[in-house]
Amino acid sequence: MSECIISDDKAKFPVKKAIELLHNSYWASNRQADVMKKSFDNSIVFGAYESGTEEFIGMARVITDFATTFYIADVIVDEKHRGKGIGKKLISTIVNDKRFANLFGILVTKDAHGLYEHFGFKKDSERSMTRRP
Repeated sequence: MSECIISDDKAKFPVKKAIELLHNSYWASNRQADVMKKSFDNSIVFGAYESGTEEFIGMARVITDFATTFYIADVIVDEKHRGKGIGKKLISTIVNDKRFANLFGILVTKDAHGLYEHFGFKKDSERSMTRRP
């Protein structure tokens, strides 16, 4: 696993770089920058930063009511850093966060089911996955 730091500190989160990264994804390539910024403002954003350089290398967002449900969205790792366990570290950080420990988890993915299955998510349909508390 690559050495990286995961942080949900919004003051540290590089909005412009996150927008650029998401514009390279299949699901958010056409999403407007102002919409992305608003989604970051209204979510808990987890940034992945390379140890030593603090370079932004990935992210995930969590949307929650803090009482019943959390939804994981926009999980992405920069292409140069894929295959190093950064996605696993992002999801591990989220599912082990005490704010979400007893909540029902939901996510949608087209191609990363294997990643989420490691953390107790099960397929509900072709794309949706859930995790019981």
